[in-house]
Amino acid sequence: MAALQIQNVSRTFIQGDRNIRVLKGVSASVRPGEIVGLLGQSGAGKSTLLHITGLLEQADSGDIVIEGEACAGLGDADRTRIRREKLGFVYQFHHLLPEFDALENVILPLRIAGLDNKKAAERAETLLVRLGLKDRLDHRPSELSGGEQQRVAIARALANDPVILLADEPTGNLDEATAAKVFDELLSLVRDQGSAAIIATHNPGLATRMDRCLKLHDGLLSNN
Repeated sequence: MAALQIQNVSRTFIQGDRNIRVLKGVSASVRPGEIVGLLGQSGAGKSTLLHITGLLEQADSGDIVIEGEACAGLGDADRTRIRREKLGFVYQFHHLLPEFDALENVILPLRIAGLDNKKAAERAETLLVRLGLKDRLDHRPSELSGGEQQRVAIARALANDPVILLADEPTGNLDEATAAKVFDELLSLVRDQGSAAIIATHNPGLATRMDRCLKLHDGLLSNN
């Protein structure tokens, strides 16, 4: 069974008197443990597709099927449940909570998922140490470098061992050397956990590191 199926998803935005068809019936399937790159120019609709896939936004038509569960007709509570239990998100900007330190930022989704504080702290620390942040656990986001902040965001996204990781330009805000290192760590963790992943990137060098790539152009998906 596929971890993820995107079935004939369409999305149109209205700007003044114009209808802009961003997605024109796109379909794709991702196997468990498979890492798929999502390529396309700025404005092609990559973020829109990821938001719909992550149940953060509704499509005009079509469906998202996660581990066999069709999501188009689900209410807010069930969509929230699936996001919490089966999805992880990494964005170009880390979106860490500024009042919490690195460890607390990663503990939070584990506690929301029902893990007790001791086990949540142990899991969070293990991930952060794996990402090279052993000496930065008690540092708040403002005390961390851009690469360190994004490592915390990656740990947070993978904390609950998601079925599917969705990453939108996860290293796009970093310099080239830092981006390459953070991307290495992201791929290593995703592969070790066996999550399926869709990773949007503009970087052709990073794209070659994935199992395969899809290209979004003129509202349609094709194999790259």
